[in-house]
Amino acid sequence: MRKKQENVEKSLPTRLRVSLGSAVVLGLLEAKLHSEPTTAYLMTYRKDKCTANCSFCPQARLSRGRADLLSRVSWPVFDTKDALAGLEKPVRQGVIKRVCLQALNYHEVFTHLTALISAISQEIGVPVSVSCQPMNNENIRQMAQAGAERIGIPLDAATEKLFEKVKGALVNGPYSWRKQFELLREAVDVFERGRVSTHFIVGLGETEEEMVNAIQKCSDIGVLSALFAFTPIAGTALEKMAQPSILTYRRIQLARHVIFNGIARFEDMSFNSEGQLTNYGVEANVLARVVRTGEPFRTSGCPNCNRPYYNEKPSGPIYNYPRPLTANELSEVERELNLAEE
Repeated sequence: MRKKQENVEKSLPTRLRVSLGSAVVLGLLEAKLHSEPTTAYLMTYRKDKCTANCSFCPQARLSRGRADLLSRVSWPVFDTKDALAGLEKPVRQGVIKRVCLQALNYHEVFTHLTALISAISQEIGVPVSVSCQPMNNENIRQMAQAGAERIGIPLDAATEKLFEKVKGALVNGPYSWRKQFELLREAVDVFERGRVSTHFIVGLGETEEEMVNAIQKCSDIGVLSALFAFTPIAGTALEKMAQPSILTYRRIQLARHVIFNGIARFEDMSFNSEGQLTNYGVEANVLARVVRTGEPFRTSGCPNCNRPYYNEKPSGPIYNYPRPLTANELSEVERELNLAEE
């Protein structure tokens, strides 16, 4: 056991990036937060950028974006030992209920990830999710054996054509649509249904129908879909593209919720000639009750993941609420979805 612990310590990276909000909760920085994260978000660090080349990401190989950004959140660098030590108190107090490890692509990344997972799960005793890009089944098994409770393998795009355009062959990226689905299925075999997730970015050029169809396909193989709103970041290939409309995002959030909870399926829903959702395949009174819970419009992902203001400014518009919605916010959502009269 002692030898295993020594090996873990030797394999730990010397430095980590920590999201700004997480760094405040961990006592690494001082700042006022509009909403505190309930998950601590850590990211592997390297001097160079990611070896992938996703068009929307400031970490991309050819991006001119800031190296300390992921979406609109800044991720300052800290010594790994300080970051892990900072976790102990908020975990003990129940403020931090999960750690999410985000990973760039580089040669040593799985050595670093497995060491981090082992150290956090065994020494701090908090559930660990890892969002990464495994290259094969062995990478997936290594992380499960190290103690990861959940794994996320991002698709980002809702169709194969868009996937190739923003992160696949057309941008000289290392990914393929078919391989991603193979890895997701293998991850379900290892972690079991309900403990594997993927991420979709709404607003890359897909229709609502295409996005909801992709969410259903993932649900059918036991994969949870988490939603992000596309966020243009300076220096990325897509820096001039606009964010999706809030109405489009709300409709997709609601569709995702009813699919995830088994209330309706994609095949039950209706779409117009432009691919916009017109009917959720749910009785109006049932749908209105679902909307009034506010749950479809909160951050989607692993349990206790709230990602405060990852896609938006606190002043709004709020795509993913990091907390329960207020009565006024619920009324606004009902107006956005034309459900205020239901």
